[in-house]
Amino acid sequence: MIDSTPVSVDVLVLRFDPEARTVLLGVAPRAAEPFAGDLALPGVLLGVGERLRDAGARAVVTKLALPPGTLTATGQLITFDEPNRDPRGPTLSVALWATTNPGPAVSENVLWTPLDKVPPLAFDHDRIVADCRPLLADRLWRDTGFTAGLLGRIFTTAQALDASEALTGDRPYPANLGRTMERVPGLRRTTEHAAALPKGGRPPSLWQWE
Repeated sequence: MIDSTPVSVDVLVLRFDPEARTVLLGVAPRAAEPFAGDLALPGVLLGVGERLRDAGARAVVTKLALPPGTLTATGQLITFDEPNRDPRGPTLSVALWATTNPGPAVSENVLWTPLDKVPPLAFDHDRIVADCRPLLADRLWRDTGFTAGLLGRIFTTAQALDASEALTGDRPYPANLGRTMERVPGLRRTTEHAAALPKGGRPPSLWQWE
């Protein structure tokens, strides 16, 4: 009998924080060796007969202490196959993305960090974050499930700018982003505006998914 290579499922869980005005990534300290105590993406080994999405949801519940059902959307990214990525032996890692609502109940052990300030992570998770970030940025405004899951049903132009900057590293011009958003199926600019700004000025437009 030929032994199969273990497959791990590692999840990049994202949430948009309106107060911090950025996208946050959830990581947590590992409870067991190897790398016990080191921060890592939530991950589990794929069980026999288990679907990737189910394994990803299990990882989020057990490692980030998020209640079941708090993920707003999920999807698959890429596979990492570096033979030395795990000191226990060769494994494959399937990277998934997931979004959660802006204010989930989180454990005090879980760290929600901006994408440009992610601390060193266990295994090859630093590479996973670095390689997947541009893929996530490309999904914004192209993948309606990802975009709606990240920003919610209703959001402002300012929040759209903040999310774009967090994922791409560059802040887009508002007019250019507005034209991009107008072409997104199911997304429309409403006639309403957010609350007036404290120092005056025109309040930002509101966008809504139909």
